[in-house]
Amino acid sequence: MNASTEAPSPVNEGKDGTFKRTAMLAVGAVGVVYGDIGTSPLYALRECFHGPHQLRVLNEANVLGVLSLIVWSLIIVISIKYIVFILRADNRGEGGILALTALIVPGGASVDRTGKLIVMIGLFGAALLYADGMITPAITVLSAVEGLQIAAPGFKNYTIVIAVVILTVLFFFQSLGTAK
Repeated sequence: MNASTEAPSPVNEGKDGTFKRTAMLAVGAVGVVYGDIGTSPLYALRECFHGPHQLRVLNEANVLGVLSLIVWSLIIVISIKYIVFILRADNRGEGGILALTALIVPGGASVDRTGKLIVMIGLFGAALLYADGMITPAITVLSAVEGLQIAAPGFKNYTIVIAVVILTVLFFFQSLGTAK
């Protein structure tokens, strides 16, 4: 195909569509880091009723308020964000924050200050994604092991040790690959 018959690049839409598309890609690239937020409200539920920031008065209105916040955050973040923004962002079949950030600036093109800022925001989002990937397994396993304290209060002193052993075993087997 020659240049005159090729379909225009989605990134190079011209003056009118470029800013809108860039803004949507930036929102998508930064928002991908919150993909794990689908489970985060479930972790937040416990903190609403225990710990230093717990609700002082435990009544029907407060419980329904917390549950409402969690349900709506799941609906808005998961349904609307993923369906409206993330599923429409596509870098030749690839997704993820770095693939979406790559859509902002076509390969080899010069980048203005706004483009550099958007790329930096995308890289910051990638850093948050990696940090989330490191902390989520620990929080998940620790939350599960803390449940043992309810069933068997004698495990209270061993919660951290059990969580570390489980994580060590999981990461050992993970290093062998998914095929094994």
